[in-house]
Amino acid sequence: MLIPVNKVVGQGISQSRHNLSASGKGVVKTMDDSRVCIFCHTSHSSNPKAPLWNRGRSGAIYTLYNSSTLDAKPGQPDGTSILCLSCHDGTVALGNTYKNPNSMSFAHSMTQRGNLGTDLSDDHPISFIYDAALATTDGELKDPFTLETHVLDYNGKLQCTSCHDSHKDLEGNFLKRSNEFSELCFTCHDVNYWDNSSHNTALNTWNGTAPNPWSHLDSPFNTVSQNSCSNCHDTHNAAGKERLLKRVAEEDNCLDCHNGNTSDKDIQAEFLKPFRHDVYAYTGIHDPMESNFYKTKHIECADCHNAHATNSNESEAPLVKGANLGVKGISRSGMEVNPALNEYEICFKCHSDNPVTTEYTTRYLGTSNTRIDFNPNNISMHPVIEKGKNLNPRGLILPYNAISQIYCSSCHASNGENASKGPHGSIYPRILKANYNLDKTPSLGKAWPALLESNFTLCFECHNINIVTDIHAQISEGHFMEIIGCNTCHDPHGYEGGTLSENGYGINFDRSVIQPNPINGRMIDLDQKKCFMTCHDPRGVINYTHSAEGSDY
Repeated sequence: MLIPVNKVVGQGISQSRHNLSASGKGVVKTMDDSRVCIFCHTSHSSNPKAPLWNRGRSGAIYTLYNSSTLDAKPGQPDGTSILCLSCHDGTVALGNTYKNPNSMSFAHSMTQRGNLGTDLSDDHPISFIYDAALATTDGELKDPFTLETHVLDYNGKLQCTSCHDSHKDLEGNFLKRSNEFSELCFTCHDVNYWDNSSHNTALNTWNGTAPNPWSHLDSPFNTVSQNSCSNCHDTHNAAGKERLLKRVAEEDNCLDCHNGNTSDKDIQAEFLKPFRHDVYAYTGIHDPMESNFYKTKHIECADCHNAHATNSNESEAPLVKGANLGVKGISRSGMEVNPALNEYEICFKCHSDNPVTTEYTTRYLGTSNTRIDFNPNNISMHPVIEKGKNLNPRGLILPYNAISQIYCSSCHASNGENASKGPHGSIYPRILKANYNLDKTPSLGKAWPALLESNFTLCFECHNINIVTDIHAQISEGHFMEIIGCNTCHDPHGYEGGTLSENGYGINFDRSVIQPNPINGRMIDLDQKKCFMTCHDPRGVINYTHSAEGSDY
């Protein structure tokens, strides 16, 4: 076992920091008395009688830990916890014992970490009944009947002494078990998905570049796996009180590792790009227990990732990958699901019935609700929810074919060869992983065949550039391609409504660029291969007007 550099190893009270006498090994001690046990115990007239206690209680009213995820019902500290707090709440001088009210002097005071104060809202909850009902309600606690006998007190409560042994300091901080690999935490906790989680198995080490992801720990171990729960959580004086997180801002609990200094990928750098899921814009809004979560605008790492579950396992569309395992979502029918089984269900939390982003292109059909736009019953849609309808699609490149499905993140992802796979940040609008020219009229001119791929690189990750160029060149010699681009005619998600003869192949025109024929109100007939629409250049000047009868192409 690797022992942290700062770990204090001792056997027995006399060799530990709880020896506050003149012979004490720590810096917090008095020179006024050489007796070791007197600071906690007395042989006669104790208060209370057990365990022959020699300290008075402060009578403080404590602020208790509280969280939306807390199923236990902590009360004011009692039992052994109130005895521990007679020193550790900082209200009674260390040398002021019950039998010796004339306080002994100390050269040094207790460290900030050892002084919990009367505000226990940033400390692990204590003095609550831990029974089978609690374990069943919580779902991630072990059955109390399987716990070792030392964990709960005689009232079946969890106390300070469930984790700490005040007389022995074998594991540092008087812990009863080592917290390497969070052995101590898993005495009681049984976290879903944890066994295969990257935070349980990762052997990554911190490279020493600030910030220190383990600065909240007195004695960090060397690897992510060894620090385990402590990578994110702090059992005492936690900055993020709810759920005892080490940092106040939600994203800071993730990004001090996922900045390339500990993790393999620099996710933090992605959030600095101009188009991103801006986790910095919201603080204190996300809550694991929130209902109707898709109705409150916010984006945090935990909206897409479950830190207890996330791993590097791959999958096939539409199923969630390991990185998004154990996260809530919205189903294709608009219902909340927990956990999401498909990646698109996670995206639908923010991009469906209450979309947080507006549509860039105003089209004739469809809505800003991607859940509806991707509906497999639509005339046309990219195969995100189900495979596509076109049994003989033209111009797909391997490995794609007629029965392929894709992820939302197949298009929306961080750009760059070595970037993370998810939609964290991009230099391209809409967090696209490659260029997709959203100009309403790119005006590529007569050189459009040579410029098409560089302007719409994203499209040609799946579609063959030569076949696509040939198809468009056969339509009125491709004259329209001199002015407009892919986005003007094709809707990359899908849309509700329309007909096959007018809206097949993802055709859903940009209303600000392409107008219906003023005589018959039509724009195109794919069956008869005829165009009817009126097209405009950026100045609104009519370039091409087709007759009401239509023209062949």
